[in-house]
Amino acid sequence: MSSPHPHHPALAATDPELAELVGAEERLQAETLRLIPSENYVSQAVLEASGTVLQNKYSEGYPGKRYYEGQQVIDQVERLAADRARELFGVEHANVQPYSGSPANLAVYLAFLKPGDTVLGMSLPMGGHLTHGWGVSATGSWFRGVQYGVRRDTGRVDLDQVRELALAERPKLIFCGGTAVPRTIDFPAFAGIAQEVGAVLVADIAHIAGLVAGGAHPSPVGHADVISTTTHKTLRGPRGAMLMSTAEHAKAIDRAVFPGLQGGPHNQTTAAIAVALKEASGPDFRKYAADVVANAKALGEELAGRGFELVSGGTDNHLLLIDLTGKGVAGKPAAKALDRAGIVVNYNTVPYDPRKPFDPSGIRIGTPSLTSRGVPVSAMGQVAEWIDRVVGAVAVGEAQTEAEVGKVRAEVAELMAAWPAPGLAR
Repeated sequence: MSSPHPHHPALAATDPELAELVGAEERLQAETLRLIPSENYVSQAVLEASGTVLQNKYSEGYPGKRYYEGQQVIDQVERLAADRARELFGVEHANVQPYSGSPANLAVYLAFLKPGDTVLGMSLPMGGHLTHGWGVSATGSWFRGVQYGVRRDTGRVDLDQVRELALAERPKLIFCGGTAVPRTIDFPAFAGIAQEVGAVLVADIAHIAGLVAGGAHPSPVGHADVISTTTHKTLRGPRGAMLMSTAEHAKAIDRAVFPGLQGGPHNQTTAAIAVALKEASGPDFRKYAADVVANAKALGEELAGRGFELVSGGTDNHLLLIDLTGKGVAGKPAAKALDRAGIVVNYNTVPYDPRKPFDPSGIRIGTPSLTSRGVPVSAMGQVAEWIDRVVGAVAVGEAQTEAEVGKVRAEVAELMAAWPAPGLAR
């Protein structure tokens, strides 16, 4: 019989099997170099807020207008989170109830569109998100999705194409932002196009919200009618979401979230969002945001120097999209080998990828997690060397791969021990 988990004694006593799994995940997150750009480490304070007795309360409605009694405290929690969101991002309205990013985006459709209306978004293989009108998503089934992409020669958003499509298709909604966009989003340009065709502009800043909050990426405020974001990723909060908007659209957004799509909000998540927003308002967070970008740029330069092809030639933010075609390796086997070596990335399509999405040409990497651990820019050369060694071994063959994987894993664990992760058991 296993001994009680020192950090989760009640869980270990009630469900030792699950407690063992939690412990295994803690060790995995502690020992590996996590380079998935949508992942991060939350603080101990955010973790604690996520597990409070706020879990026990139902709160359908909004502060001051609930359908259940006993909201004296919950109303204060939600107001605190919304107030902090408005102050941090400089917006007129914030709704902190969406369960996650995809439901938040779906609420935007419900607020402004009817089924069959046209939405213009970035193509998924070019770096967009499923909920921006892509065919396999409900947003592409219930609405008429039209997609823009990036230029072949630059790997950057083709704003001429965006304008031409907008003028031809007359969308009611335009999304800017995505999941594999390594360059600065030109919010003013998108705003001009949206205004020209009378569309509502939605800035999906799920990936870059922490960089926006920390002053490391331009803000969409003043350009986008609606701002959608998750609260994890670079913002370092819990798995949740927010919708922010001008006062003009506040009622439409709120009605779409509740009662349009959801019942009671997850109050424990709302509390954790409030904590994360407080953390993001401090000077330490601004340094973290700047360091995320500095680390990504340095890692990109180190990889490029080792012959890796970076989509768009580099990065302005937290992520790098890498086409491995020139290395003679596909994205999936590279990602699998890197994972065995303790370097966690995801395989990803690249623009104009000739391969299938489940077996694409590229990998996507990012620096939020390692930056949250305090890993300095001076270590990016070592990280690039590890990636190069593993990818090079994959190109040679299986025997070479496993030998190199074992060596790199030991070296990675040594670096991770030197830079402990926040929020993890010591």
